Amino acid sequence: MNRLNRMTGLVPVIIGLFCACQGTAKQVDVETDLKAMYADLPFSMPAIERPVFPDYQVNICDFGAKSDGVTLNTEAINKAIKVVHDKGGGKVIIPEGLWLTGPIVLQSNVNLHAEKNALIVFSGDTSLYPIITTSFEGLDTRRCQSPISAMNAENIAITGYGVFDGAGDRWRPVKKDKMTDRQWKNLVNSGGNVDENGKVWYPNEGALKASVLMSGQGNQQAEITSEEWEEMKSWLRPVLLSIVKSKKVLLEGVTFKNSPSWCLHPLSCESLILNDVKVFNPWYSQNGDALDVESCKNVLIANCFFDAGDDAICLKSGKDEDGRRRGEPCENVIVRNNTVLHGHGGFVIGSEMSGGVKNVYVSECSFIGTDVGLRFKSARGRGGVVENIYINNINMIDIPNDALIADLYYAAKSAPGEPIPSVSETNTNYQNNEKITTTTPAVGTVNYDGSSISAVATNYVIYDEDTLRASGTLGDMTFDEYVAANSEPVKAEVDQDLYTLISNATGVPVSNITIIAYDQPMFQYSKGSTRTISDYLQIILAVLIFALLGYVVFRSTRKEKAVEPEPELSVESLLESTKESADTLQDIGFNEKSETRVLIEKFVEENPEAAASLLRNWLNEEWE
Repeated sequence: MNRLNRMTGLVPVIIGLFCACQGTAKQVDVETDLKAMYADLPFSMPAIERPVFPDYQVNICDFGAKSDGVTLNTEAINKAIKVVHDKGGGKVIIPEGLWLTGPIVLQSNVNLHAEKNALIVFSGDTSLYPIITTSFEGLDTRRCQSPISAMNAENIAITGYGVFDGAGDRWRPVKKDKMTDRQWKNLVNSGGNVDENGKVWYPNEGALKASVLMSGQGNQQAEITSEEWEEMKSWLRPVLLSIVKSKKVLLEGVTFKNSPSWCLHPLSCESLILNDVKVFNPWYSQNGDALDVESCKNVLIANCFFDAGDDAICLKSGKDEDGRRRGEPCENVIVRNNTVLHGHGGFVIGSEMSGGVKNVYVSECSFIGTDVGLRFKSARGRGGVVENIYINNINMIDIPNDALIADLYYAAKSAPGEPIPSVSETNTNYQNNEKITTTTPAVGTVNYDGSSISAVATNYVIYDEDTLRASGTLGDMTFDEYVAANSEPVKAEVDQDLYTLISNATGVPVSNITIIAYDQPMFQYSKGSTRTISDYLQIILAVLIFALLGYVVFRSTRKEKAVEPEPELSVESLLESTKESADTLQDIGFNEKSETRVLIEKFVEENPEAAASLLRNWLNEEWE
């Protein structure tokens, strides 16, 4: 029985060791599997390193998070992330349960780990998502803050087997022709607003108003005030996950669903891995792309499953002037062993590709029921070069349109398969092989109506450390931290008077003038902090060196004082210096311990040097 008890006590240990071994083996298998993705590439590409994190970990429950589906856990989750980041990195655990939250911001060296059966639902309250300057559909614009975001981060991850729900139904407009009659009736009865044609449902009046305000193009578009921007926030639908200008990013195991707009949007990132990721969006979701990789370098997309309302796996690099100015191609991308259900395209390049796309390898993928299999799309005049695209071993079934299309008329059509519109005085979407007649004006003639001007203006804004500290702006931050956080240029509003001024000076119509302005921060450090302790130490050291050199020079130029010869000692002078004797040398006897002998012995004992000198004088006198 005792032996049995001892064995029973070992059971948890054995099970624990078994699980640990299983976990280690799984990690090794994952790394081995991902390394195999680089086999037989037709172009050179460095292997991407997985992010590595310290063993330190925290649980969001330790920061007050509650899994009741009612409590807003935004503060608790973000506080846990900050603590791990400040500790140097580690894992933030979201355990099993239903967690309601607002925007989550990832920071460097943090692995946000959602355990199995963890459901993270983002609130549909638009007031929680402030309007920010960002990029969407290849253009610099304003949108609401994403439910999950990271900016200028490094070594970050979202892992586990939990689910992130973006509450997209609270944001998205829905077209009537994408629903059954019953679905449409239920949607309309749930609230919101329907346009005057009764064909599109909007979540609120602000979104409906925004669709009207933003319907025009160029000078036809109405000017939007700050108050109107705030009112139509639900129109400014964010992507579910936005990771910008970050390095060493890992998404693994997790599921993302029901995004307000695009689901996953890494922008200008380097060393990005998506492994065993799942994305689910309703097929009727407007702009419900699963994955849009934009202007990223060294990317691996493997073993993923996508079910999208728009394009599934899409590569982009900016649109028109904004994309050309950024000039960042999407390059070195591997797409292997992925499955796509529904969506407008299984694998897509464009239509925003003005920065270029190159070195892409797509293999061992299955597309089931997508509108188009392989989709390449752009618009004439957009710019950008697409090159070195290799596609191999793709399985497709139930594709209602073309398996492969290359479309340069994308901007002229609203959906795949639509006919190219005819040419009119207001529509210049010319068809292939159409003869266009033009008239060449006389040399030197300027067609002002047909001319355009584009300008980029930079306004340098100086931030003084002393002023910021006095106003309390810095708070607990150092000035260096403030500089690092605010060094990026900020797009600024351009006064309409400037357009008028340029138009009057050049003759070019205001509608043909494009001005982009940026506020470029400049930082001025405190005058009192220009010198550090090391500076003062250097000054003191220099002074000491100069003082030492001066002393050496002074010593070398000073005259040596003559040393007077020591006078010879006489017997008489030595005897006179002894106070205890009154006898002369001739009176010295040789009797034992005579008074004079005692005197001499005492003199020699007390004055050995004088006695030696006296003997030396005697010897000299004898030899003379």
